[in-house]
Amino acid sequence: MRSLYTASTGMMAQQLLIDNTSNNIANVNTIGFKSSRAEFADLMYQVLEYAGTATSQVTKSPTGIEVGLGVRPTAITKIFTEGNLKQTGNNLDVAITGKGFFKVELPTGAESYTRNGAFKLDQNGALVNSDGYKILPEIVVPDDATDISIGTDGIVTVMQPGQTQGTQIGQITTINFINPAGLHSLGDTLYLETEASGVPIEDTPGLNGLGTLRQGFVELSNVQLVVELTELITGQRAYEADSKAITTSDEMLQTVVNLKR
Repeated sequence: MRSLYTASTGMMAQQLLIDNTSNNIANVNTIGFKSSRAEFADLMYQVLEYAGTATSQVTKSPTGIEVGLGVRPTAITKIFTEGNLKQTGNNLDVAITGKGFFKVELPTGAESYTRNGAFKLDQNGALVNSDGYKILPEIVVPDDATDISIGTDGIVTVMQPGQTQGTQIGQITTINFINPAGLHSLGDTLYLETEASGVPIEDTPGLNGLGTLRQGFVELSNVQLVVELTELITGQRAYEADSKAITTSDEMLQTVVNLKR
């Protein structure tokens, strides 16, 4: 019976939907996290009668008979809409308002990208993320700095004893991609470039479509809990309906077997 196999593909698809939704809900408070959306497509069809088949000498079938064989996942797409900003009062926290990513150097020397701007200083005064990975271009804050200021264009200045004006020590640049959804999720809110994402386009914040920076803020997760809970309920009900289809098919088969008795 086709329904057994068709319904099983539906159960697997809904399980993937629930898995993805669960991950979104689990990261509702993760700084810089971007939600994902599961996408599906119907499988091939078994044609029992083609449309246009002659039904008499003068008439033809207007629709034909095609039976679908289930569903398959096609993609899990990252949604890079901007999350709400939260003021922290920490001068090292930076949020991007608009498009763009910060560039981070991994321990392997490879470059990764993130929207999480909860930065800190390491033992050498370098600006790093929560895992200690350096921000690129590298920013090193002098030991005697009494204050640090990060402009909307990424210019970093510090105040030092005996000075009346700030000293510029570097600039934070941001990165954009033609297709951010094609980035590879590495975990820790980090992403890697792929062929699908396109090459990174680095520029000054606020120029060429890139967002500006806000010091003392972090970008919260863009997960909308109400939407995710609705998806969870929908996926659960669809999973139950598919399992019911399998149970019904099994009962029909049992009826056929009992005809021999």
